[in-house]
Amino acid sequence: MVSAFQSPLTAAVIKAKAREFGVDLVGIADGAVLEENTPPDFPKKPSDITEHDAGRVIILGKRYASGTTRIKRWDERHKYYNDELTLTMLEEASLNLVYWLEDEGYPGIIIPPTHVDPWAYQNDPDEHLTTLLSLNHAAVEAGLGTLGLNLQLLTPEFGPRVMLTAVMCSVDCETDSPMTEALCKGPECGRCLSTCPGDVVGHWTRDWAACDRYRSPHGFAQLTDHLENIFDESDSDKKLDLVRSEESFNLWQSILRGSGVVTGCRRCQDVCPVGEDYARLLEDALHVIPEDTPDKQARLTAMVDAESNQNMPAEFSANRRWIGPVDDK
Repeated sequence: MVSAFQSPLTAAVIKAKAREFGVDLVGIADGAVLEENTPPDFPKKPSDITEHDAGRVIILGKRYASGTTRIKRWDERHKYYNDELTLTMLEEASLNLVYWLEDEGYPGIIIPPTHVDPWAYQNDPDEHLTTLLSLNHAAVEAGLGTLGLNLQLLTPEFGPRVMLTAVMCSVDCETDSPMTEALCKGPECGRCLSTCPGDVVGHWTRDWAACDRYRSPHGFAQLTDHLENIFDESDSDKKLDLVRSEESFNLWQSILRGSGVVTGCRRCQDVCPVGEDYARLLEDALHVIPEDTPDKQARLTAMVDAESNQNMPAEFSANRRWIGPVDDK
């Protein structure tokens, strides 16, 4: 690129423009740092996506609507639909930022939270496919927060109740540094484990494939299951009933806007006490966790005991850079 056609841009100017487009959070990570620190289970690096414009990774965040967050049911379609509208707004903000950057002389590319590598699919609908980059890990590098017990991003402003996207570009501007304190209290809190309807939260880890059935309840896995049930049904009347069933209706509605496909369960995000918004808008409706069980509490107690004896799981060590400097662990 020819520098004569580029306007000098600072990080502050870029962040102000992103907020002007409607995002609530914005941080800038150094692409070279992301190249050198690949998160577990995310083999892709920025340079695998583009060899030209990965010098800066701008992370954009939009908070979830608190009204739908206060609804306790994890499978409430109102939540799916509202979250899909939040995603739409975030996608538009990302696209507006890319075009603005290009007007200033810096090519950019959007890394959405819903894009997976199609070449990684191995004809198994239950296989968990990662996004091209881990936006949660990149957001930590961009100074927006730290990872929690189930490896979701926690932010000081909204806890984990944010949706993320990224814009990679060639602009040479200041970058942000990770936070110096961990936000998650781990199993001593454990509300994400207690509330999980699929019971997929572990000790600084998550069963992502099992979680997908809840995060995307009307996604590709359910679609293939439903079609298989229809094909396997030998009785013609029952086959027709399956075609006309509630499952078919939910899949059709989800195809219309992605509600229940790219959006779904977020109970672990809802009940997390981290974030300035929790006490102000959410705690009165979400303090009690109906999904909690004695078995879940026993597992959390075992995790606390293990940590008190300095017996940390391998997943913690693998993600410690992004969980944060937890001094007593």
